[in-house]
Amino acid sequence: MKTKAVRLYGVDDIRLEEFELPEIKEDEILVKVVSDSICMSTWKTVKQGAKHKRVPNDVYDNPIIIGHEFAGDIVKVGKKWQDQFTPGQKFAQQPAIPGQMESPGYSYQWCGGDTQYCIFPNDILEAGCVWTFDGDAYFASSVAEPMSCCIGGYHTNYHTVPGEYTHIMGTKENGNIIILGGCGPMGLGAISYGLTFENKPKRIVVTEINDERIERAREVISEKEAADNGIELIYVNTAKMDDPIRGLMDITEGHGYDDVFVYIPSKAVCEMGNQIMAYDGCMNLFAGPTDPKFSAEVNLYDCHYSRSKILGSTGGTIDDMKEAIDKNNAGLINSAVMITHVGGLDSVVETTKDLPNVPGGKKLIYTHIDMPMTAIEDFGKLGEMDPFFKELDEVCKANKGLWSAKAEKMLLEHFGQE
Repeated sequence: MKTKAVRLYGVDDIRLEEFELPEIKEDEILVKVVSDSICMSTWKTVKQGAKHKRVPNDVYDNPIIIGHEFAGDIVKVGKKWQDQFTPGQKFAQQPAIPGQMESPGYSYQWCGGDTQYCIFPNDILEAGCVWTFDGDAYFASSVAEPMSCCIGGYHTNYHTVPGEYTHIMGTKENGNIIILGGCGPMGLGAISYGLTFENKPKRIVVTEINDERIERAREVISEKEAADNGIELIYVNTAKMDDPIRGLMDITEGHGYDDVFVYIPSKAVCEMGNQIMAYDGCMNLFAGPTDPKFSAEVNLYDCHYSRSKILGSTGGTIDDMKEAIDKNNAGLINSAVMITHVGGLDSVVETTKDLPNVPGGKKLIYTHIDMPMTAIEDFGKLGEMDPFFKELDEVCKANKGLWSAKAEKMLLEHFGQE
């Protein structure tokens, strides 16, 4: 069967084209991709081409489908998997395949997210990285991958017991959490998850240096919402503080932060995070630096005497992804806080190439429609000329300006995809 997809050929060479998919083998499944969210990792891949560690050396002759944060419907199932999958079921997938570098969106000719249809090969299925779900929104499973990274960060942090060789995994219960640079899409995901994490913190402090970003964050995740969950949420513009370190410490009455998440790869931010850690604190460098020699000064005296710890986390497990989907479906977290733009398959090439310069959060793609990449906040302006966007704007505004299952259903119906 034919499909349209965006494929990588080399550095800055991605193309939207139509081609024939092969017939599936007995150990493969064919799926219809409905939604995919564009990741900064894909932009980095496009900038590296065959030099990327996950991209095959022969990519120019055998181009790969880009995109790895995708979900959709199962269409056809090979004999080997017919006891596990059935056509018509919704699927979700984890692109980080345990034990191998090959990954959807980086390595496969026929498997990726920015396509109408793709084929999952046996190695991905054998690893348990494809499963079914019953949620009412595809987008929540697309952004479950980035949300799982936030969840993985909470699970990766750890604390100790004096006098014992015991590591207590997870952020500290009833502790102080700070998310430095936390008003971007990933930071908002971390805040949303923190409000319902089993190790409930006493306080979550979120820093930013832009008032507009803080106000937007406050609009979608308010202090009242946090208080309803028994957590004090504080947004802080550190650019307006005379002494940010002292000001942040004062918020905790001098205790410091038990869990520090660094969501921006800045030397100064890392060093500030290191200085505001509490006794037995744990600092997580969540934001991935692009410079392989990236470093910062740390207080090794505190490491020795105050049991401070520094680690990094990247990605999430299959269980983290399933938790993200289940909690979103249950209304415990809101994955939509990450999404600021929506577009069709025809917008992928331009958006991916220019991703660092496109403001806002996650860019969500619906692969069976043609639609320019559009900010949700611009629906109202489009609605002045198009009644569909007027109605879509009203639905989003009724949901704090966020995307939703209702908005997704409206969009797919409008473009004849329901």
